[in-house]
Amino acid sequence: MPAGHSTGRSRRDGPRARRRAERRRRLRRTILLGSAALVAVSATAYALLPEDDTTTAAKGSTAARPDAPDGEGTDAAGNPLPQGGAKSPEAAPSPAAPSQQPAGSPSASTGAPATPGKPGTFSGSSASGTAQGKGTTRRWRLEVEEGSGVDPEAAARSVEAILGDPRGWTRDPRYGFQLVGAGQPVDFTVKIATPKTTDLLCDVVTPELIGETNCRVGHDVVVNLKRWKEGSPQFSGSVEEYRALIVNHEVGHEIGRGHEGCPGAGKPAPAMMQQIKGLEGCKSNAWPFDANGTYLSGPPVL
Repeated sequence: MPAGHSTGRSRRDGPRARRRAERRRRLRRTILLGSAALVAVSATAYALLPEDDTTTAAKGSTAARPDAPDGEGTDAAGNPLPQGGAKSPEAAPSPAAPSQQPAGSPSASTGAPATPGKPGTFSGSSASGTAQGKGTTRRWRLEVEEGSGVDPEAAARSVEAILGDPRGWTRDPRYGFQLVGAGQPVDFTVKIATPKTTDLLCDVVTPELIGETNCRVGHDVVVNLKRWKEGSPQFSGSVEEYRALIVNHEVGHEIGRGHEGCPGAGKPAPAMMQQIKGLEGCKSNAWPFDANGTYLSGPPVL
């Protein structure tokens, strides 16, 4: 072939081959760049995906308040509560706690029960009377426990008669009493309560006295319903006489009298003697004074 000439194939294939090769290189670069971009997009998308619950909880736990111990909860501010998961209640007087006002400082109280018939709640008598005795008048009211079956009006009149009896405390010119109705200020309250409630109010723990005794606590004279209805096996008189003993003994504590013992065999037991525990040779007696106005005393019991 003469110099300066080439075959037709060489002329056709040379430039085309170079262009095809160039296109293939560009295509490979495009594919590589596209793949890299896809990887980058995938990585970005993955990074933007929401965290699962475990991750979120784990991150959040660093700022959260630790769980309270068993038996505890938290209040609205997140503060731990005491055992039981409830706030410690503010200190408040027990509804059964006796009044602590001194004698001569009346306090207003209606004595009305919160729920009629509910054990431990009391219904006050509406009865009122005139002042009895010559001494400083102590105002009092009678209440009966709901469900006890005792008529508060009749019981109030019964106690009023006992306090005004000439053998009672009004025989001493230092003492005086007056029955007032519900809602009036009083110096003390006479409560007729079931044996169970009496034990609670009187804090009775001595086994032989559980369910049996009466008491005066604070400015409450607590009369055991059982004793009010049945009297006492230690007392030889009638139920009505024993009621007088209960009232005279416990009101005696209210006016400041202490326990007394038997003054001697065959003599009347003082009203301030704990006759329910035995008479020690004395005779049953319900009254502080005899019919002649003599105080029936005994040795003080310390």
